[in-house]
Amino acid sequence: MTRRWKLVLEYDGRPFVGWQRQDNGPSVQGALEAAVTAFCQETREVVGAGRTDAGVHATGQAAHVDIARATTADTVRDALNAHLRAVPVAVLSAEAVGDDFHARFSAVERRYLYRILDRRPPPTLDAGRVWHVRGRLDADAMHAAARHLVGRHDFTTFRATLCQAKSPEKTLDRLDVSRVGDEVQVTARARSFLHHQVRNMVGTLVQVGLGRWTAVDVAEALAARDRAAGGPTAPPDGLVLTGVGYPP
Repeated sequence: MTRRWKLVLEYDGRPFVGWQRQDNGPSVQGALEAAVTAFCQETREVVGAGRTDAGVHATGQAAHVDIARATTADTVRDALNAHLRAVPVAVLSAEAVGDDFHARFSAVERRYLYRILDRRPPPTLDAGRVWHVRGRLDADAMHAAARHLVGRHDFTTFRATLCQAKSPEKTLDRLDVSRVGDEVQVTARARSFLHHQVRNMVGTLVQVGLGRWTAVDVAEALAARDRAAGGPTAPPDGLVLTGVGYPP
């Protein structure tokens, strides 16, 4: 009898073309599916809660996979990790769930963190995990500008031109900016996001932090509903999917 397992995952996105399995390079999904096959000799699809881009990291990505082999949660976690040792992907937990659970469609919240290092010296230990901006950022001004983006809006200005979402309207539940030492951290929370939405919002807010834009400029960019009116796309390095929420 096949059982569905919910997985919580951590990964470094740098070696991958993204979450989704593709022909042009290794993917997180592909690495997990190979681990499942090695563990139970079954060819199974691993379905993720979010399709993170190339270079984007995760500390709380969620996924599900159906396995026919009789096993336990601890064995699923440990066996998959044993077969993932060659890549920077780890299964933090495995949990048996009902067949009605779907990692993507059952999710009611996705949480992201974007880290910006705004000191002059470059990062060493965090290279590839932060966006290095040499100019000192005004985190308070960025936070004030971010208030204009919270709520339900047409986010065309912050949507990738190749985004495949049916509608540009999304409800952004939270967008906070705070300073932590030499870092400016942006936290975002919503049921779902458009392609590149977080990175485009961060790229725009950094213009505010550098004094090039004002909060009014951000509000006007949102109202323009035009990608050309927004700021640049922040690099993937600093973006981390930190968690996915589901109904209790």
